[in-house]
Amino acid sequence: MHHDVIIVGGGPAGLAFARALHGSGLQVALVERQPEPELATPRDDGREIALTHRSIATLKALGAWAHLDPADIAPLREARVLNGGSPFALSFDAQGSEDDRLGDLVPNHRIRAALFQAVADQPGLEILAGVAVATVLAERTGVTVTLVDGRVLRARLLVGADSRFSSVRQQLGIGAHINRLGRSMLLARVAHEEDHHGIATEWFDHGQTIAMLPLNGRRSSAVLTLPAADIDDLVQLDRAALGTDLTRRYHRRLGRMTVLAGPDVYPLAITWSKHFVATRSALIGDAAVGMHPVTAHGFNLGLQSQAMLARLIRAAAARGGNIASPLLLRRFETAHRLAALPIYAATNAIVSLYSDERPPARLARMATLRAGTHLPLVRSAVSRLLMQH
Repeated sequence: MHHDVIIVGGGPAGLAFARALHGSGLQVALVERQPEPELATPRDDGREIALTHRSIATLKALGAWAHLDPADIAPLREARVLNGGSPFALSFDAQGSEDDRLGDLVPNHRIRAALFQAVADQPGLEILAGVAVATVLAERTGVTVTLVDGRVLRARLLVGADSRFSSVRQQLGIGAHINRLGRSMLLARVAHEEDHHGIATEWFDHGQTIAMLPLNGRRSSAVLTLPAADIDDLVQLDRAALGTDLTRRYHRRLGRMTVLAGPDVYPLAITWSKHFVATRSALIGDAAVGMHPVTAHGFNLGLQSQAMLARLIRAAAARGGNIASPLLLRRFETAHRLAALPIYAATNAIVSLYSDERPPARLARMATLRAGTHLPLVRSAVSRLLMQH
């Protein structure tokens, strides 16, 4: 079975990349271990994705945005950072721009379903679902991918989009910095008594981090981060008791909360691949950079990584060039590193500062918030980053 490009991983980055190659004349294979019905109708995993304007434009260009139900799209008008009991809040909004919002919140499973709909009947794309990859071999003469059912695929280029614990990355011999944080996120969709006004909050309280992401109506996605053992205890609660606990933890800022869906739990780990490319191979999405969710930029970064690579490949294919040339792959790696490193480093610095309970760190957090409230130009610059990254 011969193709031009083999993509391993049918998550958002892999599906988006496959769609981005539509009309290029390339023969593409997408390999995903999940069965096709699960790709077409993914389960609700509890995650709400904060999409920037650039990501929304990308999804529109891919033809996926049109498959979303407007009822699933919630405006994100402002973001606020809170610290403990401090009265200061660092706020970011869209003032000074032509937009009335920082972006939109959309359930992850709805985005995945929309992307699958976009590629479902795509000419030149073969979807091999319900089968895992056994081995990959990337050599100067070409790429060979052997599936667990014995089928062998060959191509000119291999693209790994198979999560932050990528098997493709490992088999290519690419190392990665992996930091398992020993903490977990609990996600629950809740209804509440007060109006959130489209404002997302990230509250770094002592011993816990709790975010509230505004959904349509008086509903939010509650995201609670605690040591993994504490999260394991919380998921044993029934929904009524969990709603009471979340109400208490959030100090009734939105009134009484009632759990509508969830909880879903995700252990936290961040990853940075030492290289984004190898011989005739590239990594996109979480396989390249697995972000901490605190700044909500992991999905957006992954979506832009596939767009960068697709542009280079389409240009090479249009002129009859080598779509897996070392120069092309180095250009992709350089561009993606320049885009990813600042937000990756900033996110890790925020996590380090706001999860440290020692007195010097608490003072530094307070100073940061005080300074931020008096530096409108800095807040404006961060808002533009949140909207456009």
